[in-house]
Amino acid sequence: FPPAVFPLSCVVQNYSWGKVGLESEVAKLVASGDPLVQIQPDQPYAELWMGTHPRGDALIRDNRIPQKTLGQWIADNPACLGAKVKDTFQGHLPFLFKVLSVNTALSVQAHPNKELAAKLHAQFPEHYPDANHKPEMAIALTRFEGMCGFRPVEEIVSFLQNVPELRALIGEVAAEQLERSGSDDPRGVSAALRVCFTRLMKSEKKFFVDQLNMLVKRISQEAAEGKDTSGSNGDLLLRLHSQYPGDIGCFTIYFLNLVRLEPGEAMFLGANEPHAYLHGDCVEIMACSDNTVRAGLTPKFIDVLTLCEMLNYTPAPSSSKVFPAAQSQLDPHVYLYDPPVPDFTIMRIEIPASIKLYLISAMDSASILLVIQGTAVGTSTAAASEMSLHRGSVLFVSANESISLHLSSPDGMLLFRACCLL
Repeated sequence: FPPAVFPLSCVVQNYSWGKVGLESEVAKLVASGDPLVQIQPDQPYAELWMGTHPRGDALIRDNRIPQKTLGQWIADNPACLGAKVKDTFQGHLPFLFKVLSVNTALSVQAHPNKELAAKLHAQFPEHYPDANHKPEMAIALTRFEGMCGFRPVEEIVSFLQNVPELRALIGEVAAEQLERSGSDDPRGVSAALRVCFTRLMKSEKKFFVDQLNMLVKRISQEAAEGKDTSGSNGDLLLRLHSQYPGDIGCFTIYFLNLVRLEPGEAMFLGANEPHAYLHGDCVEIMACSDNTVRAGLTPKFIDVLTLCEMLNYTPAPSSSKVFPAAQSQLDPHVYLYDPPVPDFTIMRIEIPASIKLYLISAMDSASILLVIQGTAVGTSTAAASEMSLHRGSVLFVSANESISLHLSSPDGMLLFRACCLL
C-alpha cells in the first residue's frame, strides 16, 4: 500500500500586510517545521496555506510517494477523502487550512453565497475566479483583533452624533432615518443601515478625503491634549489612517464591531458578513474559493456596489461574534469548532504533559494536522515510517486512518486538525 499519512511542506504567501521576519507566527512555524528554510528579516510572512489550492498546493515530503503535491495525490486517490466527502465535493478537498500573521489591516470585505458567487463568476471571471461560496473561521493563536458584522444601532448613532465628519459623508436625511428607526422594526433598521453604509461607501473621493483629513487632524489634536477620543474611536482611526491614508475604509470603524479574541477564541464569518482582520495571529479555515468582494483598506480591485448590495445588515453586539468551541463528548482533550456550514470543522487538541501516549482518532474524512507546540513521534499503520512531529509540522491524514503520538515534550502538545464532518 502507498502511505496514506504523510508530512507536507506548505506554501507561504508574502502579502504586504503580513508580520515581518520572525515577528510572524507563520515564519516561526515554517522555521521550526523545516530548519533548512532561511527566514528573511525584512520580508512579510502573511499566510501559510495547507491544502490543495492551485496557487498554493502543498508539497508531499515523502520520497516513496510518486506524486509531488497533495492536489495530485488526492486526484489519484480520491477515496482518501472519505466516502461522503468524496461524493459531496466531487473528489476535491473541500477546505483550505491556513495560518495568518496580520500586521496591518486586511481589506474591508465580504464573501458571496453560492448563488451570488455563480453570478459574479459568470459576469467578471477576472475578479471572481470561481463559483463557490467562501465561509471562513478564524481561531486566535495570539491576541487577535478584527472587525466583524454591523454594530448595534445605538453605537452607530452615537458615532453619528460625535463624529461630524462621518455625519457629513452620510448626509442628514440618512442619518436621521437611522436615528429614528426603532428596534421593534428590524427590517426598517436594516434598510436605514443599508442606506447609511452605501452613502458612506459611495461618497465622492475628494469629499471623503477632505472629511477624513479633518477628522484625523481633530483627533490627533485632541489626543495630543490628553483628551479622551474614545467617543470618536480615535485610537483605531489613527492606526488605520497611518496604514491606509485617505482610504474610505477608515470610516467603516464606525459601523463594524471591533472583536478582540484571546488565544483559542474564534469568529465565524458566514456569507455576506462584512469583516476586516486588523492584527494578530490565527489559524483560519475556509471553503475552497478565492471570491472576495472588497471595498476599502486595500490597493486591490474594489467593488463597492456589489458589496453594499450583498451585505447582511443585521446589527448585533461584538460579543455575539465570538464563536464557541465545544469540548468533545468522546475525548476531553478535543475542542470542536463546528460552524453552520458543511465544508469544514476544526478541532483544537490539547494534550497535557502527564499523557505520554495519545491516539489521533480515525474519522470518515481526510484531515490536515498542524502542530503548534510540543514534540512527539507519530506512528501509523498507514505511514511508511515513524514521523517526527514538532512545532510547525503539518501532516495529511487520509480518512479512516489514526496516528499514535508518543509524546516527548515536558509541556504537552497543542495541535489543530482541519476536517469535514458531514
